[in-house]
Order: sequence, then C-alpha cells, then structure tokens
Amino acid sequence: MIVLKTSRELAAMRDAGRISARALKLAGEAVEPGVSTWEIDRVVRRYIEEQGATPSFLGYGGFPASACISVNNVVIHGIPDKKTIIKQGDIVSVDVGATFEGFVGDNAWTFPCGDISPEAQSLLDATREGLFEGIKAAQAGNRIGDIGSAVQRYVETRGYSVVRDFVGHGVGAKLHEDPSVPNYGTPGRGVRLLPGMTIAIEPMINQGVYDVKVLSDGWTTVTADGKLSAHFEHSIAITENGPVILTLPD
Repeated sequence: MIVLKTSRELAAMRDAGRISARALKLAGEAVEPGVSTWEIDRVVRRYIEEQGATPSFLGYGGFPASACISVNNVVIHGIPDKKTIIKQGDIVSVDVGATFEGFVGDNAWTFPCGDISPEAQSLLDATREGLFEGIKAAQAGNRIGDIGSAVQRYVETRGYSVVRDFVGHGVGAKLHEDPSVPNYGTPGRGVRLLPGMTIAIEPMINQGVYDVKVLSDGWTTVTADGKLSAHFEHSIAITENGPVILTLPD
C-alpha cells in the first residue's frame, strides 16, 4: 500500500533527511587513504545519534552496522570492518539512513578517494547525473516507468549497465515502503505518481555487465565481472510543483 504524506509528515521527513544527508557528508569527508570502512561507520553512527536520531540500517534485517560502505566492485550492502582499508584511487559508496521522530531519510553517494582513474570518474559522473535525470522525471501525473526509463536511457547511452536485482523504493515511516522504483523501465508504465508520495531513487550502475552476486555473508553484493560499480541516492517527495529532494544537508 502506498502511503501519501501530509505537509506535516513531509516536514518531518525533511528533518530526517537533513540528518541523513549531513551524516553522509561527514562520511565522504572521512574517505581517505588508510582509513577503514569501520572508522567511517563510526563517524556516521556518532553523528546520527548525537542528533537524537537512530541509524535506520543498524539491525535492519540483521545488518550489523549503521552504514553500507561498498568499495570498487561492491555494488551495495558492503559491511564495514576494520580489515577493509581504503586506498588512493578507490571509489567508495556510502549508503546512510537516519530515523528521526518516526520518519526515515535515506541517501547514498559514491566518493572518490583522492585522484581516481578517468574511467572511474566517468562512471561516477554518469551515475550521479542518471539519478538527477530520474528525479526530473518524478513529476506528478507521470508513472514509475518514466523514472526508470530516464535513468536507464541516460546511463546506457554512455555505455554502462543498470543493476536489475536491486531497485529503489518508497520511504517514509518505514525504510522500505511501496512502490518499488526500478532504475530501468518503459515510459508510461507502472504506478502513477501522486502528490504526497515519497520515494528513494537510487541508481546502481555497473561499468560492465549488470549481473551481480551476493557473497556468503548474505549482504555484500558485487559485480559478476569484477568491474566497478557506483551508487547514488536521494529521498524525494512528489509535489504538485515538481519533485522535492528531502535528503539535503542544508
């Protein structure tokens, strides 16, 4: 069931989104050579809890950390640990959720560690812009397929592939709500977008094939061919005046 949010609930979601976005920004600033993914997770958890909020991911389905931190060929759901040390030239995806006063803000960004290869930078650029193409398509009266089609068209024309096994989602009082929001699709198909809907658009884009595999820990998801992957995400609200990003730090 899709839950339409009131203006008061949207204001609460903006507060949760602001906390999540600021935690994500701090995580990005912590991405440096020699830093472990565990240390970045500590930064995220400390900030969220200092704001009186709760890390949405911690304990969700048994996930053991406050952020998903995925390096290079890890697509999503990387589990932070002390052994994974970030190196110069890595790309580091950080996915953060914060729950505040009953609502969730969910966002992700892929950060470069120092100077990265031109190929990696191109992947990051295309994935980020694919996210904003999807957001632009999230207009009241459009359909879910318009969002996915906009993302897919943008990244595939640049030679990248869209992960099929994982998609975006509704967000609100719960981290995952209806509807599902694929990053691929057919224009004019799927659920109609209505004012008050809140969704997380999150392109997961691979340098090579779109196939992925989940490792034995049940979480860590990697590209099937070992090539790079990038992940960018915003939570947004559908309004009569166009899409509004809820996960902004300011």
